[in-house]
Amino acid sequence: MATIFGCFFGLIAWFVVRYILAGLYTVNQNERAVKTSFGRAERIKGATTLEDPIAEYLRPEEKERYRYPQVRVIPPGGPYFKWPWEKIYKVSVATQTVGMAFDPLDPTANKNGTVLEAVTKDQLNTGLQGQIRYRVSERNLYAYLFGVKQPIVHVMGYFVSILRERIANFEAPKNSLDETFPADSTVMAGISINDLRKNLRDINEHMDRECLSSAARYGVVLDASLITEIDPPNEVESALAAINTAHNHVSSDISLAQAAADQKIVQSKRAVEIETLKAHAEVEPLKAVAAQLGELKKSGPGVLEAYLRNVRLRLYSQAQQIIMEEKQ
Repeated sequence: MATIFGCFFGLIAWFVVRYILAGLYTVNQNERAVKTSFGRAERIKGATTLEDPIAEYLRPEEKERYRYPQVRVIPPGGPYFKWPWEKIYKVSVATQTVGMAFDPLDPTANKNGTVLEAVTKDQLNTGLQGQIRYRVSERNLYAYLFGVKQPIVHVMGYFVSILRERIANFEAPKNSLDETFPADSTVMAGISINDLRKNLRDINEHMDRECLSSAARYGVVLDASLITEIDPPNEVESALAAINTAHNHVSSDISLAQAAADQKIVQSKRAVEIETLKAHAEVEPLKAVAAQLGELKKSGPGVLEAYLRNVRLRLYSQAQQIIMEEKQ
């Protein structure tokens, strides 16, 4: 009898430990969790990612392909409880940083994940270095956990394909120097790499815009991409340096010429202003005399003759010699 009771209580203790205590779990602050029951995730009835703002970056033809159900996300805290037929999937939502040349399937690829190769528009194989910051999207955990088998692999492949397409078709905006000195066929080697280096910020911003749909596609948010270095092939490095030197020299000469021309224009404007003021200074007294004579004329018929006589007498009194014409 005692053996039966011992087995009974042992079974109860085993059940409590195996299914009650083992069913308790917690979720850390940098984690989110999703619960499945018999392999099916707990979903929000009728809700999909197409109703979420992350879907606005998808093209119209992609929306049905990346239509994922919204699942119930377990926030940090606990302890929580689950039944034996339930399973908990925990994911970290902390931001992580990897090199853009990192290959999750083959860490030795791309020179051990240090340099990503891409072909420029002028058919030069150039090396790219930089970093990518990403995190798991809390608003699309279904895609990350169940929609894509290896989401990081997909995201890295998606990023690299967009980057290589941008490098292959990149054209720098035209400026006055390009229009004044168009590049001929003898100096085209390396020009696109110069353009890429000068427009790194625009390329990074383009990558950020193009990757906004990654959260809706794969459940991974690409926070930022930063291309830090673009290296040309060794055989064109010296030619590229010579081209840069020539462009800098031409740009310096043009700047000096423009500065000299601007200075001459300013000096000409000042000279015109000075001559104009001198002319005004000479004209104003004449206008004043004309106005006075006009007022005198209105006073009477002999006023002007009297005024002229008084002026002559004043001049005669100041003159030392007077030469008068003899009347014939």
